[in-house]
Amino acid sequence: MGVSERILDRARAGDAHAFGELTEPYRPELHLHCYRLLGSVTDAEDALQETMIAAWRSIGTFAERASVRTWLYRIATNRALNARRATDRRKPLAPTPPFAPPQPTRHSELTWLQPYPDTLLEDLADTVRSPDALYTAREAVELAFIAGLQQLPPRQTATLILCDVLGFTLAEIAVMLETSPTAVKGYLQRARATLGRADRPNGEQVAQPGSLEERRLTRKFAEAFTSDDIDGVLDLLTDDAWLAMPPAPHEYQGRAAIAAFLKTSSRWRAGRPAELRPIRANGQPAFGYYLADPPDPTGRPAGLIVLDTVGDRISRITRFFTYELFEQFDLPAELDTISE
Repeated sequence: MGVSERILDRARAGDAHAFGELTEPYRPELHLHCYRLLGSVTDAEDALQETMIAAWRSIGTFAERASVRTWLYRIATNRALNARRATDRRKPLAPTPPFAPPQPTRHSELTWLQPYPDTLLEDLADTVRSPDALYTAREAVELAFIAGLQQLPPRQTATLILCDVLGFTLAEIAVMLETSPTAVKGYLQRARATLGRADRPNGEQVAQPGSLEERRLTRKFAEAFTSDDIDGVLDLLTDDAWLAMPPAPHEYQGRAAIAAFLKTSSRWRAGRPAELRPIRANGQPAFGYYLADPPDPTGRPAGLIVLDTVGDRISRITRFFTYELFEQFDLPAELDTISE
């Protein structure tokens, strides 16, 4: 995107409107970039705000040695990396469960993970991506990919995103990270070796968004989940499926472990009416989850659910015990009534 010298000169002179013209077109992609680095929509918003403040403060010294977009990515990357290193602000307190959960398969450290609304992805232009990027636009936002990024060291994460997702050169990344191209190459090699590419088992692929296959699968899940049909839910899962519940650290793998948790949860719910409102997150089928507390029929937020699918099965259920993102997903604060 070209930048007229007149707008740039006005921004350098302290014209806030010109600065907005210069930077606002990049906000959506910078927000997604910060999200990929941080795994949290909330933290991404904070990092983006800090990026824009830092850019405003330094626009007067912008020397055009790189494009405005590259300059903004350099600022955003470093702000997000600073936030990522401040682990105390990134880890929310684990919720106190209302019942004693069964022994999990493992305890995850990724308690800060949040889903990303697909409505925000709609603001991104297809031309943002470089033809040299290795990951498809869809792969690069899937929840499993975002979770994998969080397990890499910060500089490896940044390098993988900047190179394999966004298509920046090693030389450009070296300037952004204030290091050498050789060091960047090392970060990239180690990140690729650790993260790899998430191949689908037996060559199977996820259903196309909005396809009949996906609609059937999500409808069956919603019907079984809201009616406490545990066997119905289990029938939709792959053999090695996972159930995760950020910010709770508990994770369950396999039908037996997932069944144990669902049975315990069902007993606690004790027939309270539930409703799932379909949404999309991270390019995947998802739901806003509401529960009523009889005799009051009002449905109140009980979390967000995102499904990972493989073929005609669900490979992962991620239930987020988070309510502050309902507005971002255009979900109502409550439902007037939930039918039995």
